[in-house]
Amino acid sequence: MIGEHVVVGYTHDSGGRDALALGAAITGVTGGELTVATIHPQESAGRAVEAQANLAHAAEQLGEVPAQYLAFESRGSGRGLSVLASRIRADLIVVGSPPGGPRGRIAIGSTADHLLHLSPEAVMIAPLGYEPVGAPARLTLAYVRRPQADEAVERVAQAALRLGVPMRLITLDLRTEDSGRLRDDLALAVRLAWESTGIEAEAETAEGHDVSAALAGVEWPPGELLVCAASEDAQPHRVFLGEVAMKVLRASSCPVAVLPRGFS
Repeated sequence: MIGEHVVVGYTHDSGGRDALALGAAITGVTGGELTVATIHPQESAGRAVEAQANLAHAAEQLGEVPAQYLAFESRGSGRGLSVLASRIRADLIVVGSPPGGPRGRIAIGSTADHLLHLSPEAVMIAPLGYEPVGAPARLTLAYVRRPQADEAVERVAQAALRLGVPMRLITLDLRTEDSGRLRDDLALAVRLAWESTGIEAEAETAEGHDVSAALAGVEWPPGELLVCAASEDAQPHRVFLGEVAMKVLRASSCPVAVLPRGFS
């Protein structure tokens, strides 16, 4: 299960604080390590000093939560977080939504955009104004029948079993496909979750004229965590989201985790 070693990409703004709160909440549940990282440009002494000051603010926010604090040089923040996560063998990178976006929704800044197209580790994004509520109340997987999503069914079922929380499978019905086939696909996914872990997953079809309307029509209680599998276009062991999945992410009112292709 992801969360054994979490890297938070911290910036001294609302998005950085949201990411820090989410990363601490995840390790609080998994008991994993927490590393807080600020990425700064190479060969810039002034920015290096600023990075250390940012980390001091992060430490003040976390208080007694155990964490390691690192300032890391890189040409870009997304690239830097990817490289750092690989070096310290982290299995999850957490970032926030940049300020200025809609509160309670996810916005994609340059850091998240890089990670969602190239990260070798799972990526989790906090909606703007995220407020931790303790342990996840339920894990929901956005499901489309394909090998990557079937693999994610097993991974999410294992995580739900370990955390002792319900699992839900949601598929989008945008009225462009056969609704009967979508329900059949969900039934097969429910069976896969049961056969792999004994979890009795809930199944729900989200109907709407577009992605945002479909997701708005289903319940998202506090403590929900949405999981998406990487696109079939992703390179092996890399995150990559297609157009529809990116719309799902932007429409989500809860944190979203994206698994890399071939995640194990």
